Amino acid sequence: MKTVLFLIDGMTCHHCVKAVESALKSIGIDNYSVQIGSASVTFDENLLDEETIAAAIEDEGYKVISTQVELGDLDDFQM
Repeated sequence: MKTVLFLIDGMTCHHCVKAVESALKSIGIDNYSVQIGSASVTFDENLLDEETIAAAIEDEGYKVISTQVELGDLDDFQM
């Protein structure tokens, strides 16, 4: 699993948050946190990629301006 923070331009209200949540659900993502201006999304990188997620968000009329991979829990770290 991979968690990525998407910074999103054009989100101004609660309706925008719901639209992005709907876009994520439509491509099978159920582990996310959306706020005005960003979405933290956890997904299986074997099934989806960042470009597909960004495209779903942009199809709702918003612009993904950057992405950042978030660090996982230290419990997941193996040496």
